[in-house]
Amino acid sequence: MSKRKKNNGKKPEIEKQTGYYDLKTKAVEDLVTADESNSPEVSREELRQYQSGLGIRIPDWVKLLFIKAWFAGAVCFFFLWGLGTYLADELDKLFVTGMALGIVTEMLTNNVIRFFAKTPGAYDRWMMFPKKKFMTFFWNILYAYVVLALVVLVYTGINMVIIHITGTPADGAPPLGVEPVLFGVFCLGADMLLIEIKRLILRLFGGLKKKANQE
Repeated sequence: MSKRKKNNGKKPEIEKQTGYYDLKTKAVEDLVTADESNSPEVSREELRQYQSGLGIRIPDWVKLLFIKAWFAGAVCFFFLWGLGTYLADELDKLFVTGMALGIVTEMLTNNVIRFFAKTPGAYDRWMMFPKKKFMTFFWNILYAYVVLALVVLVYTGINMVIIHITGTPADGAPPLGVEPVLFGVFCLGADMLLIEIKRLILRLFGGLKKKANQE
């Protein structure tokens, strides 16, 4: 009789442990099979409750501009500066730098921008070639040479203005030298200018196509 009572005393504890492991197993299965189709929607306000930080929210456009400028400045540091002792000819350095800038844009900059996008394609307007395809690798290299050419024109124009104002001899070292921070800012400016021109052209052709369809 006492033995039966002893077993009956343990039975609720065993059932409790079994139920506990069943819940754990179900939680693991739900986590493994979770996707967009079976996951509940969570409001943005609720997500903010779990975000750490000091309450200072940096706008997304500031982050994206910093990413683009930082990677361009890194290319200047490692290639324009780093190859200075190995490549004496300026055209050779510009050729290598342009190729490096295109590869970094394709492999690093654009991928980081895609990674920070809250939804797929949310930051496509910040890239010249947003859709990642096989040919975009080569298009980004060619595009980098266009950006680099605009940056060279900016440096040349600024130096000409400085020389004209100060009367510095033009055959000496340029008043404004190339360094990573300003190079990154100039690359960012040229890049965003070309992207805005592309968007303007697409809107123009889109409007003409829509007008033609309506007629």
